[in-house]
Amino acid sequence: MVPELTDQPPLEQDSFAPLRRGLLEFAVLTVCSTGLLYAAEVLARLDGTHFATREGTLYPMFGKLRRDGLLEYEWQESEAGPPRKYYRLTEAGTQRLTQLRENWSELGTTLEQLGLRQEAAADGAAQ
Repeated sequence: MVPELTDQPPLEQDSFAPLRRGLLEFAVLTVCSTGLLYAAEVLARLDGTHFATREGTLYPMFGKLRRDGLLEYEWQESEAGPPRKYYRLTEAGTQRLTQLRENWSELGTTLEQLGLRQEAAADGAAQ
């Protein structure tokens, strides 16, 4: 399951692809945390971002998240055709998203501190 990349220069695609693949679940959980959503709505929210993807990536991810107990769905009638599945986070999904957000914050802090250590070392060497 490799997410597709869209509308990005080749160099940017190559440099961001591994990070994007690792963060796509985080992005999908974030979108799904906003309420009951149809798959097309999730795709639309991701469209135009670094996480833009297609049904061929999203539906298998939905299946994995559901099997992991992070996502659930309900059927709703549609005026435009057959009933549709609408997805939302479970309590476990909300907890996982909270954990991912905390981890993301810790990573940002760590990267900042690493940069500050480099600057301090450079300042010490210049004196």
